[in-house]
Amino acid sequence: MLYQAVTEMIIGAYYKVYNALGFGFLEKVYENAMVLELAETGFLIGQQQSIKVYYKGSVVGDYVADITVNDKIIVEMKACECLREEHVAQLMNYLKATNLEVGLLLNFGRKPEFRRVVFSNHSFVALPK
Repeated sequence: MLYQAVTEMIIGAYYKVYNALGFGFLEKVYENAMVLELAETGFLIGQQQSIKVYYKGSVVGDYVADITVNDKIIVEMKACECLREEHVAQLMNYLKATNLEVGLLLNFGRKPEFRRVVFSNHSFVALPK
């Protein structure tokens, strides 16, 4: 799997944060905790980075990535009851809009859950836990 070692470390950090904080906080609280946890790994961490979306060579919009890791992985945070297909589609579109190929969708809901999304060559795969 592409960037498997890094994504496994991110998922490990996710469970540390989830086990410490539980559920019920706003996404921003979990995001800040994840940034602190990931910073200890020595990874290059970006928080709330603006990413331009291009269409036919022109900027048509932008979005803000919750967290980027090593300029290779987008980490999208959620704090909802459960992950839904639209969350996966949102992350897939973020990957499509960039040169990045791997994304992690982390949910700090009542039950912890995550998805690993890979976008390459105009196809994507959302892998369950």
